Amino acid sequence: QVQLVESGGGLMQAGGSLKLSCSLSGDIDSINAMGWYRQAPGKERAVVAVILREGTTHYEVSVKGRFTISRDIPKKILYLQMNGLQPEDTGVYYCNALPFVGPESWGQGTQVTVSS
Repeated sequence: QVQLVESGGGLMQAGGSLKLSCSLSGDIDSINAMGWYRQAPGKERAVVAVILREGTTHYEVSVKGRFTISRDIPKKILYLQMNGLQPEDTGVYYCNALPFVGPESWGQGTQVTVSS
């Protein structure tokens, strides 16, 4: 099982931008997909963006056109560029790694707060 550490969260005004990073320790070749999830206050954790092993990306409808998921495979870092931030983007953002075999891994989360 890999270990994930997120960074880059913070407080931002609406319309601003943040870039989250997720550093992976372990065998990245064992990973089938990686993604970012968000847990908004009082809500369940939900997917924001996913990138598959071959590079295909998928986005939650509300972030399409504003957020971009990417990765640096040699550095084993997953990114989430967030532009046009809105108050409803507030939450704890978690990095996720889904291996071909075995349990998925989660980071500890990083807080993103967007003020109006």
